[in-house]
Amino acid sequence: MQWGRPKSLSGLMLVGLALMAVPLLIAILTAVLEIRDLADTGQKLVLQGVTNARASQALFGQIASLERTARLYEVLNDPKLLEPFRTQDSQLSQTRSQLARQAGPDAHATLEEIGALQADIRNTVTNTPTPKDAGTQAALNERFAHLTELVARVAQQSNAQVDAEVAALEDRTLQARKRLLLTAAAILPLAVIAVLVLTLGVGRPLRQLDRAISELGRGELMNTIAVSGPHDLERLGGQLEWLRQRLLELAHERNRFLRHMSHELKTPLANIREGTELLMDGAVGELDSNQREVAAILRENGIKLQRMIENVLSFSAWQTSSVGLEATEFRLRPLVKQVLENQQLTLLSQRARLDVHVEDVTLTADRGKIRLILENLLSNAVKYSPKGGTIHLMARTQGAQLVLDVADGGPGIPAEDRTHIFDAFYTGRASRSTAVKGTGIGLSVVLEFVSAHGGTVEIIDGQFPGAHFRITMPMQASPTQSQPSPPPKAHAHAA
Repeated sequence: MQWGRPKSLSGLMLVGLALMAVPLLIAILTAVLEIRDLADTGQKLVLQGVTNARASQALFGQIASLERTARLYEVLNDPKLLEPFRTQDSQLSQTRSQLARQAGPDAHATLEEIGALQADIRNTVTNTPTPKDAGTQAALNERFAHLTELVARVAQQSNAQVDAEVAALEDRTLQARKRLLLTAAAILPLAVIAVLVLTLGVGRPLRQLDRAISELGRGELMNTIAVSGPHDLERLGGQLEWLRQRLLELAHERNRFLRHMSHELKTPLANIREGTELLMDGAVGELDSNQREVAAILRENGIKLQRMIENVLSFSAWQTSSVGLEATEFRLRPLVKQVLENQQLTLLSQRARLDVHVEDVTLTADRGKIRLILENLLSNAVKYSPKGGTIHLMARTQGAQLVLDVADGGPGIPAEDRTHIFDAFYTGRASRSTAVKGTGIGLSVVLEFVSAHGGTVEIIDGQFPGAHFRITMPMQASPTQSQPSPPPKAHAHAA
């Protein structure tokens, strides 16, 4: 028999519950019937034992009373004593009949023998004239003694019967226990099957949904969402797939807009920078000091705008492409020198002092992305450092890892900004007004590119008064890495 796939989650739940509930109900009903039967039998045995014990004790007392009355009649020869004798004899017969109704075969035969002997004694007492001779009296005494022995035998046989029935009850109890254990053993596989049905039918699609939602929350939109299971869970998976495609379309539209705007801005910006360079070179005539200062400001802000546009383009390309790292071998010191030269005008305008300690190490990494990491961190440090402040740039090796520190002397990073400072387009609270506002993606680019190299970014507290970023990454990055892993959360760390 082949089970059809339930059309809904409720149907699957009903199938699983039925697999567990039906055998369980059968087992419970069987156990209730067994226990009730055993309880009834035990109750009957108790009542039977008590009744037999009372009847046996009554027989002993009635025989003794009957014997006393008979002897008294023989001594006094008073016919009035016959009436009590007949009454006692009748009570003895009733007690014997009561025992006979519950007696077993052996006890029943002994009770019939007691009845015959009782009838013989009754005839001897009531029909033999008094006074009786010595032989008759001796025979009568022997009959009473034998009657007492028979009653004792009946008591033993009744007790033996009760013991046998108790033993049978114990055997039935053991058999019932075995049957219940076998039933439980038979239910266990069914329960396991039910758990498997629920786990495979509900647990697997729920895990697929959980994984899909987690990927959407992390911004991983490239994996198709496919949920297999009950129809309503599949329908929910289809809705998530539609949401993924919609988010992917929005991301493509946003990145396409950023690329178009950036390219549109680069052309007039290139003209502005070219004109500024011509002014600085004196192509249109010598400039006085005031004019040269204005031209220098135009040149500096043109460089800032160009760097921001490059960040936007790099971030957009990194978010949409699956191109891996272009890892090459290069020395770190010349790259740092190049970055500092590009930032020279900004550093001079801020009168910033540099504290540079870079070991002459050789990396295998994406040189362009490492340059953007350094430029963004240095630009961020210059932006938030006070005039005349010190900017610290240090790089050292630690085993197979490169440790890069960039710190400034500014006000630091507020606590409310730390959880979002690496989010794209988050600008935070600027400590001072700047000529050109940032785009809020510089640190996002840093975190994305560091994560692509398999590294981490930390915010360090206590070593410098301002913001202190520490990058830890492998000295040898894999050139075949196709896509960065989800960026790790940056966390504060006391130096």
